[in-house]
Amino acid sequence: MDQSIKQEPIGEGRYIFVSPHHTFGTDAVLLANFANPKKNDRAVDLGTGCGIIAFLMLRDDKCQTAYGVDISKEAIDLANLTKQEFGFERFVPVLSDLKDLKGKVPFGSNTLITCNPPYKASGTGIKNPDNVKSVARHEVECSLEDIIAVSSKLLQTGGRLCMCQRPERLADVMALMRKYKVEPKRLRLVCKCVGKSPWLFLIEGKRCANTALTIEPTLYVEDGNGNFSDEMIKIYGSYKEAYL
Repeated sequence: MDQSIKQEPIGEGRYIFVSPHHTFGTDAVLLANFANPKKNDRAVDLGTGCGIIAFLMLRDDKCQTAYGVDISKEAIDLANLTKQEFGFERFVPVLSDLKDLKGKVPFGSNTLITCNPPYKASGTGIKNPDNVKSVARHEVECSLEDIIAVSSKLLQTGGRLCMCQRPERLADVMALMRKYKVEPKRLRLVCKCVGKSPWLFLIEGKRCANTALTIEPTLYVEDGNGNFSDEMIKIYGSYKEAYL
């Protein structure tokens, strides 16, 4: 095995493999929690990377199946290794451009799509010279519109799309959701601590749903002493020991 590949604990005695190119952060853990998967969900994680969001959902015995889609062979090989070594039988790795998913993942029948997308729009910010990291951070291989358009095709009526993004892109996300008949239903802002501006938002849209947006209480990552807040500790659960 490549010496750069490491095992990362994700709680409940489970592990996944990560690499320098394909690891995960707080945003992925928050999105997996926000998605609130159900036992019978048929899930698809777009841009799955090391598979963290899908594996966290499966760790908790949620989802009938969880497809993990990525354009990077390195990412899919890594996620497949986790599947084989740690018994995530219901994970289905899919090596594909998300704009070319027809026939690879069922359309019109999935109940949950998750996506932790590239945060930087094409042509903005400083592009990382490492192409793998650039694809993960910038809209190089796919745009927000590509993600939401294919999500609408993948979802059944009433199915949910859950995403995270930077606050400056909230208007883009909501406009594109409505364009592709995924109605925004839940929104939650994430702040480092009280008094700080949000650095992330979590949003859920439902395919062909009625108009009605719920804005949930702000999630604070830290308490007043610079430690994880009680809610963050609850979200991390047994996984938190790796970070406390």
